[in-house]
Parts: sequence; C-alpha cells; structure tokens
Amino acid sequence: MNASANGASAAEKMQLDTLQADAGGGSEVNMDVILDVPVTMAMEVGRTRISIRNLLQLNQGSVVELDRAAGEPLDVFVNGTLVAHGEVVVINEKFGIRLTDVISPAERVRKLK
Repeated sequence: MNASANGASAAEKMQLDTLQADAGGGSEVNMDVILDVPVTMAMEVGRTRISIRNLLQLNQGSVVELDRAAGEPLDVFVNGTLVAHGEVVVINEKFGIRLTDVISPAERVRKLK
C-alpha cells in the first residue's frame, strides 16, 4: 500500500471512531454527527447503449429505447449506491417517487465488496 492509501485508511478509522459514542463501551453509533451531511439522490428509469453516430443523430422528438419495460420499478440511488426501488407519482403537479422496496443495509454492504 502507498502512503496515501494508508492515510485514507487511518482517516476512515478516525471518522468511524468519531461516530462511536463514548457511552455504552463505544458500541452505539452517534448518528447526529452525520445527519446533516448532504447526499445526492437520483432515480433511474432505465439505461441503453448507443453508438456515438446514433447519439449525434438525436434531436427533439427522438425516442430512445431503454432496457426496462413500462411499469417496472425505478432504481433509487444515493451517492451512486442502489438503496431502493420505487414508482413514479405526481404530487401537486410535480413528479415524486413512492418507495416500493428498500434494500437492507446488510445487502448494500454486501454489494460494496
């Protein structure tokens, strides 16, 4: 490992130690430390792969076929990590998403490995 990797590892350990509360032998996590940290949440309807030639030919009114069927749930990502599935809803003339399936924290950790 290089020096920067060792530094990142030590920094991550310090952050984890900061999250652990002093009470209870350090077994509880103090969530107040991270509750106001902003994250990016994105919903994905589907994906496709096209050539640059076809990409350059797209214009207003073009239709791009996605890899998902109509009615299938959307994927919900937080900072690029899949955390849930949901369906589109309209609330006061704005789009929203109703979560239909939230991925457990244990499953999310398994996907990181």
